[in-house]
Amino acid sequence: MSNLVFPAPAPTLLPIAGSDALFPVRRIFCVGRNYAEHAREMGNDPDREPPFFFTKPTDAAMTSGLTLPFPVVTQNLHHEAELVVAIGTGGADIAAEDADAHIWGYAAGNDLTRRDIQGDAKALRRPWDMGKGFDASAIIGLLHPAAQTGPMAAGRITCKVDGDLRQSGDLSEMIWPTDQIIAFLSKLVSLAPGDLIMTGTPAGVGPIQNGQTCKVEIEGLSPASVTYR
Repeated sequence: MSNLVFPAPAPTLLPIAGSDALFPVRRIFCVGRNYAEHAREMGNDPDREPPFFFTKPTDAAMTSGLTLPFPVVTQNLHHEAELVVAIGTGGADIAAEDADAHIWGYAAGNDLTRRDIQGDAKALRRPWDMGKGFDASAIIGLLHPAAQTGPMAAGRITCKVDGDLRQSGDLSEMIWPTDQIIAFLSKLVSLAPGDLIMTGTPAGVGPIQNGQTCKVEIEGLSPASVTYR
């Protein structure tokens, strides 16, 4: 007999390309301002900052292709196209040259942001968790095993809203590439299997309106799309 006071929440499981297996999500880490032009468009100097991180709840992860209700308490929902790194082998204080061995796979992702809430929090010098970590705020495409893709140090990344190109960049433009992100983050926390890292977005972030479809595409990966109704 279970001694839980209510049933434990169901795990967040993400589908894997070409497989019936599922990837259980443990935590979601996000890297801020990891493309120079995006840092500049947000009013920051990319040459002066080490990487910094924020988190989203595990159950914020949504699979691609869903039609969702428009997020509550926002008039300014923004898209942010990102490469998602899925950790398969945990560790702490991981050396950059060893980081690839800890990566299980990759996916396209959309770090959705309630920009108005985030902006208000920044102006008041308060945490902006509610601008980033709201329900269904991480759209994740099918995961692709790193054994099939190889390291993803380069490749085109785009975001389109109703077919209109909003963001276009290349993974090679990251200020901190994935191996350095893993090395830096693993000095702050011990990484574990099931952790996801959303690695930052190129310039061109902008609004999504109710009734629109937003699609993130990365060369060699399945898209991450969401429609609001």
